[in-house]
Amino acid sequence: MPHDLHPRLLRGFVATAETLHFGRAAQRLHVAQQALSRDIRTLERLLGDALLTRTTRSVGLTPAGQRLLPRARRLLALHDEIVNGAERRPLLLDLNSDVTGPDLTTDRVLERARAAWPEGEILARFLGGLAAAAEELVAHRLDAAFGRFAGLPAGTRAQLAQTPVRLERVSVMMAAGHPLAGRPVLRLADLAGHPVDVCAGNPATTEWADLGTRLLRTHGLAPAAPYVPPVGVDETARYLTRHGDPMLTTTGGPLIPGVVNVPLVEPVPLTLVSLVHRPEPLHPGLAALGAAAAELGAREGWLRRPADSWLAESDAALLAA
Repeated sequence: MPHDLHPRLLRGFVATAETLHFGRAAQRLHVAQQALSRDIRTLERLLGDALLTRTTRSVGLTPAGQRLLPRARRLLALHDEIVNGAERRPLLLDLNSDVTGPDLTTDRVLERARAAWPEGEILARFLGGLAAAAEELVAHRLDAAFGRFAGLPAGTRAQLAQTPVRLERVSVMMAAGHPLAGRPVLRLADLAGHPVDVCAGNPATTEWADLGTRLLRTHGLAPAAPYVPPVGVDETARYLTRHGDPMLTTTGGPLIPGVVNVPLVEPVPLTLVSLVHRPEPLHPGLAALGAAAAELGAREGWLRRPADSWLAESDAALLAA
């Protein structure tokens, strides 16, 4: 074998050989399908032989692929045995905020993953947003995070991998005394004349400000001036009362005394939440998080898009990948 053969290439081959499906193999490895296909082509080029047969309907093993599969499994088992000691450390996961809500994706996935992986440890961190967490991921000071991957800079996205987890409904929260606070839902058109706070003053969550800017621009609405962001439940309540602008959030967001959370409709705005991490190495806790997200998502239709909905094109592209 070539001296520069990376275990990632073999791992991608084994997953594809075992599933005979690029999409399912990519999901197992928590990588984009295009990245997996590229790794398989790289491996075939390094070994000088085709390993898989590909048609529009099926994937199969060539004779060379059949010969490689058992050897690749043995080599990966040895590799995992060597690095297993390092992988006993806790997985560090960013949840954005320590404020809980009635249906927070991050809280629910973490709870399920911890229950399914009792022998391991997942430690939560609260960095305030995916933009801040992504810096820690790239610097190897964090293992995983949740958030809107499409809103990260292209250079950052190129260094990370993501798995779509859930399409969350976007809403606005505002002080209970706001003129719009008494309505059960708000049409996007109802926000005309009411600038919307998209957290543009928060450097930790620029991916969210990007979503808000796209949403408001598309529907002819105005963003509020960027303010220094609040931290915590009490400070958020004071902030919303002081500034008076509805703040963009999600329907499963935090429950704050004196603050109401009103869903948006016509259309229903959505944001795509992904599990974000470095492509390699895969911490065993990451597999537990991915499995928990997939289980909850399949049971509750987390990636099923409503008919009357709005989703940024950059997010929709990740779903289609």
